Amino acid sequence: MATAPARAAIGDSEFDRDTAVVPRPGEPGTYDIDLSPGWTIISALNGGYLLAVLGRALGDALPHHDPLTITAHYLTASQPGPAVVRTQTVRVGRTLSTGQASLFQRDADGREVERIRVLAGYGDLDALPDDVRTTATPPPMASYADSVSSDDAPGGSPVPGSVAILDRLDLRLDPATAGWAVGAPSGAGRMRGWLGLADGRDHDALSVLLAVDALPATAFDLGFKGWTPTVELTVHVRCRPAPGPLRVSLVTRNLAGGLLEEDGEVWDSAGRLVAQSRQLARAPRG
Repeated sequence: MATAPARAAIGDSEFDRDTAVVPRPGEPGTYDIDLSPGWTIISALNGGYLLAVLGRALGDALPHHDPLTITAHYLTASQPGPAVVRTQTVRVGRTLSTGQASLFQRDADGREVERIRVLAGYGDLDALPDDVRTTATPPPMASYADSVSSDDAPGGSPVPGSVAILDRLDLRLDPATAGWAVGAPSGAGRMRGWLGLADGRDHDALSVLLAVDALPATAFDLGFKGWTPTVELTVHVRCRPAPGPLRVSLVTRNLAGGLLEEDGEVWDSAGRLVAQSRQLARAPRG
């Protein structure tokens, strides 16, 4: 398996720097951040990156620090630049804390606009029982070495607009779900791939929030092109991932009324199901 020449430690990678929130003096639960343009895809900031920003703020504000379940409603598109995250503790229990958070930015007229609103349950992943009873199995897919990156696409990236986020990811798609990149989508609405961070940082619970939204949209495999804006995204984090790339699988079974769902599974290098997700998104208009 290919490895990066240097490995960034958790806390010292571009992902950590770009999701770092700064507590605002005198305003408990309020955080400032400068959203990085490095996580842009097509015309807006990636939803998984933004979810990780809000997730980091809640992990700082709540007495428990690991997201177990988090649901985000994306109200308006976020852009690179200054933003503020306001958190609220809803309830604190012995093993679970519940909180909510919203991300705000200023519009062209200087008015504060809410971009995202989140409700989440936080706990301690290391304290969860180790009993696992599941019928789920890792998705069949090509090996990391036999999967393809955006550099393999003839004529460069097939994604219209900005692909800045790809420079921050080590993303290798299963060739069986990459036909859309050469004008031959399968129509099955599936996307599978291996995902790491380009600087070699190992995954943790926060980067899993990025992972569920880091692959190309399943709409591409249905023959669509263009931005697929997220309406709502829910992630369940089941355990802390082992070192190594994640195996991510997304599938859409129903597109109706201009909306589609994406059901996601994230598996770690130890073959454990570390996260599940469901996203509702608007189908591209192209």
